[in-house]
Formats: sequence, structure tokens, C-alpha cells
Amino acid sequence: MRLAWTLGLFRSELSVTFRRWRTLALLAVLAAVPVLVGIAVKIETSDGGSIGGGGPEGGGGPAFIAQVTNNGLFLVFTALAATLPFFLPMAIGVVAGDAIAGEASAGTLRYLLVAPAGRTRLLLAKYVTTLTFCLVATLVVAASALAVGALLFPLGEVTTISGTRIGFGEGLLRALLIALVVAASLIGVAALGLFVSTLTSSGIAAMATTVGLLITVQIVDQIPQLHAVHPYLFSHYWLSFADLMRDPVYWDDLVKNLGLQALYAGVFGSAAWARFGAKDIAT
Repeated sequence: MRLAWTLGLFRSELSVTFRRWRTLALLAVLAAVPVLVGIAVKIETSDGGSIGGGGPEGGGGPAFIAQVTNNGLFLVFTALAATLPFFLPMAIGVVAGDAIAGEASAGTLRYLLVAPAGRTRLLLAKYVTTLTFCLVATLVVAASALAVGALLFPLGEVTTISGTRIGFGEGLLRALLIALVVAASLIGVAALGLFVSTLTSSGIAAMATTVGLLITVQIVDQIPQLHAVHPYLFSHYWLSFADLMRDPVYWDDLVKNLGLQALYAGVFGSAAWARFGAKDIAT
């Protein structure tokens, strides 16, 4: 009975989240980024020129964008590299920040807790819904990029960052794996946003605070004098997904990234649970 109620609560949260105009608008913006990047690359190379900043030894987004004209599949990697530093985490921050605070500001949180859901199950349903949005948002970017890449550029064998060549099918599988890794890279942001959401009854304040923290962390990550703290920032290893395009795959930074995200999820998820459990819903 409890499992059925929990699943019902999760389905309800999914339905509410993905039917909101704000959520649909965020997904539309994310889908538009690969379109803009693809068109920009097509225009830039229409006279036979090339996009600078890449090559087999480059790594990351710049290396990918240099390969887009040769293989449209690289638009998937380029779009993910372009959206991961800001657009994707911002969208996650908006959804996570509004999860609890939005219900409180709308006056619906107390009614949700009247039902036999319990605070823990409600919080878990909110977090799983946010993680689902992480996955959907990432796949929207990847699918849009794949469609635009196929329309504007040729498809075929894929040249890895290491300079070796793999078949298109294997390249497509690696693109899917990269999308999954990018989605997993956002679970720390989701937990942070959910924690912030339990601290206030204003959805706008929670969303703004979460996005502000995202920007602050990424600024800190770019200051050389603070290099000692860089490995502990949730965004530090985000672009390590490029290592999946090496042959063989370089796993060290990927494992560090996933471990760091799990740590942030554990710490801020526990903090959110402790705060929400003691929160006065009547106020």
C-alpha cells in the first residue's frame, strides 16, 4: 500500500512538473541551443572555411566543434559542452529550487502533507522528479543536436579525441553514454537546489539563490589562486565527459566527477531532509 502511494505521488509530481509552462519553456530553450550552434557553424563554414579551436588533441567542447562539419554527431557533444556550464544547471536549479518553496508560497504544501505521504516520501518524490528532469533535459539537448547535425552535416565514422576511428553505431552509443553522464553530473545541483528550497517559503527566492550559487561556484572554479578548493566544487569535473571520446576511455576524472556528485547528493539531500522534517509548514 505504501509503495503504491509512493509511486502515485511520484507520478503526480512528474505530471505537475512537466505540465508547467515554465518547464516546457526551459526545455524549449535547451532544444534551441543546438539549433543555434548548428546554424552558426553551418554559416561560418559555408564559404569553405573551418571552425578553429579543436583537433584530436584539444579535448572538450572546442575540439568537438571543430569536428562538426565533418560529422554531425559531434554537434551532440558540442551542444552538451555548451549547455552544461550554465543552461542545463540553471534549468535544474529552477526546477529544484521551486520544488518545496513553490508549494509553500502557493499554499499547497500543507495540503500535500495532509495526505498520508509523509515528509520523507514527499521530499523523495520531489528529488526523484528533479532527477528525472535532469535526464529529460539532457536528452532533449542531445536529441535536438542529433537531429540538427543530421540535417546540416554528413554522418559517418567518428574520429575520437585520441585520433582513432570508430563506427557510427559505436559513436552513437558513446553519445548516449555521454548524455547519461551529463545527466548524472547534475544530481549534486539538484540536491543543492532542493536544500535551498527547504530554507524559504518563496519559490522565486529559492530559484534565484540556487542559480546564484551556481554562478558563484563556477566563478570560483576559474580563479587560479583558489586551485586548492577546485577539486571539491561540483562543477569542476563536469566536462570530463569528453574522456568518453578517447580510445581507450580515460576513467579517472569521470569517476571523480560521479563520486563528487554522489557526495553532494548525500550531504545536501540529508540536509534537506533534516530541514524539511523540522520545517514549520503552518507559517
